[in-house]
Amino acid sequence: MRTPVDTDRLDVHHVGGVAVPGRGRREIHRLDPATGGPGHIVLAATQDEVAAAVDAASAASADWRRTAPAERAAALRRAAHGVRESADELAALLTAATGRPLATARESAHVAADLLEEAAVTGLGATGRTLAGAPAALDVVRREPHGVVAVITPWNDPLPTAAGLVAAALVTGNTVVHKPSERSALAGYEMARIIAENVPAGVLGVVNGDGDTGAALVADERVALVAHVGSTATGRAIAATAGARGARVLLENGGKDPLVVDAGVDPGWAARQIATGAFTNTGQLCTSVERVYLHDAVADDVLAELVRIAEQTVVGDPRQPATELGPLVDEAQLDVVAGQVEQAVAAGARLLTGGSRLDRPGSWYPPTVLDGCTEDLEVMREETFGPVAAAVRVPDFATGLALANTGRYGLAATVLTPDLRHALRAAEELDVGTVKVNAVFGGAPGGSADPRRDSGSGAGYGPDLIAAMTLLKTVHLEGLPATP
Repeated sequence: MRTPVDTDRLDVHHVGGVAVPGRGRREIHRLDPATGGPGHIVLAATQDEVAAAVDAASAASADWRRTAPAERAAALRRAAHGVRESADELAALLTAATGRPLATARESAHVAADLLEEAAVTGLGATGRTLAGAPAALDVVRREPHGVVAVITPWNDPLPTAAGLVAAALVTGNTVVHKPSERSALAGYEMARIIAENVPAGVLGVVNGDGDTGAALVADERVALVAHVGSTATGRAIAATAGARGARVLLENGGKDPLVVDAGVDPGWAARQIATGAFTNTGQLCTSVERVYLHDAVADDVLAELVRIAEQTVVGDPRQPATELGPLVDEAQLDVVAGQVEQAVAAGARLLTGGSRLDRPGSWYPPTVLDGCTEDLEVMREETFGPVAAAVRVPDFATGLALANTGRYGLAATVLTPDLRHALRAAEELDVGTVKVNAVFGGAPGGSADPRRDSGSGAGYGPDLIAAMTLLKTVHLEGLPATP
């Protein structure tokens, strides 16, 4: 039976299958985002402890890569069962650390379990191919693990993100050292520990800490692949460090996702789609809707309904079932959101609702709707990561599509249109990893996407992520010549 993680102080790391006390002296203090009071303390792993985790992963690598794929998949299915059993505990830890409403935090834990199971199935697929060589020879392409993989994940949706990457790495025969974000270290550590209990010692280790801890992990020469989801700045630093020593990287970085509303759509439905995209998880998702391009023919009606939805959204204690919108993760994020909105209003954007910090302890900001934004505003160019729908009116669909295609990010985009030709045009022309038509969230399991530009590089979930966790090797085999 697992010992519950201490919700006040996280000072252990999971190295070589054993939970060991952290010996570092650098404490990371986090506040409760809902109250502004003391939250939890993370004792960051030292460089020696990071090295010890990589030591354990390296030592376990040879045996794990020779473990039958079916056995590796079975371990992930056991881990998925463990995550489902612990969904309430994981959700409570995530809510306490980030302010995510408890109901959606629980859903997030179940999605993580789904991804573990999905990798168990996908990982048993094709592992190579046979080539058309000479009749007396055998030519094949094998897929082999990289070795030690570093998985570095963010705070905003940490359970599915970590589960997807860790599972893809493990099922293909890699060993893993995982560093969750210090902003959500409690939930991240606990889920990694559940998975680690279902694989041999050393196959999955978890180290706690901040950017310094992650930098030590990325710099270790024995780490062959770094899989990172998080900010663009961190992704660039990882790419530079890993690239300098020849390691490979998978990066999903920031986004500034647009949504285009065409003429002819139902304004109420369009407003609900925008609200879902902009306000879910208090706007703190990589694929949150942050830019809205409204056709003039429907703009007034869409905005009126969007304001109504925003003003009726229940903002409150994330532990209460009725709550729809919790706090932002911390004061630093609140400063970013408030600063962008204030700058936009000062530059001439119209504030339709929200737009000021809530007068209560904690990092609270209401659902906010801006009209009349221009492309030069920071709220239209840089990640907001808050509950803000910034709208621009456009004369036609082509203009909205062209504006949606601007900027330095290329993660995802949504188009709401009744016109099949416009939908097909959006799928062809939008230079992003994921195009969504008439639904801001959703999609079948197994989907993969390559982010574009500053949003990163490398496959997302699905069979292409499984493939990215492996290296290709061509083998040419001939028999010995006949003995005279």
